[in-house]
This record gives sequence, C-alpha cells and structure tokens, in this order.
Amino acid sequence: MVKNTGRPGYLQIADDLRTQIRGGSLAPGTPLPSTAQLADQYDASLSVVKMAVGILRNEGLVIGQQGKGVFVRDLDDAPAAGDLVGEVAELRSAVQDLSARLAKVEEQLTTSTTRRSGRGSR
Repeated sequence: MVKNTGRPGYLQIADDLRTQIRGGSLAPGTPLPSTAQLADQYDASLSVVKMAVGILRNEGLVIGQQGKGVFVRDLDDAPAAGDLVGEVAELRSAVQDLSARLAKVEEQLTTSTTRRSGRGSR
C-alpha cells in the first residue's frame, strides 16, 4: 500500500517491486501482476502503477512483451548500473555540445538578420 510519506506513490511502488526482484521473491522470467492487480494491491491509480513499472523498465529490471505482459529480467542480462551511468554522461556531453553549437548558429543567424535589415532600410 502506498503511504503518505511525501514520497510519490510511483516511487514507493517501484522501490517495493525492485526489492522483490532483487530479493528473489519475483524471480527472473516471472510475470509481474497486471497493472490492474498492482493498482489494487497498492491502492493506487493505474497511471501511478504504469509510472512505477516504467521506472523498472528504464532500469532494465523488467521487460515488456507486447500482448503478453511485463516480465522480470534475469539480472545477469540487465544492463549494469555503471554502463547506464556512462551512457547518461555521454548523452549529457552530447547535449551540451549540441547546445553550444546551436547557440553559435542562433547568434550567427541573429547577426546576419540584423545586418540584412540594416541594409534594407537605407
């Protein structure tokens, strides 16, 4: 059940499911209960449960199979946390680089537009 701790319900649910997965009570290959069943179990809305499961998917702990459900991944097959941290760092670096390049292009465009409008008014 989701508690009124100030921590969002979807994080509480994700924490509980993560603990069950890592503790072995939800073994690799085991399907998670349906979204409706989890919503009943945690006394939460469907959208809150979907967000919690989404977190576990992003962490690589579960995997969805279209039309079949969401299953616990074998932790040996799940991406290592270090790999994810490295990927996030690479993405941040790429975004910063692209942001700097975009700022230069925008500056050049502004300068070019200002010059053109200055010529046209003569």
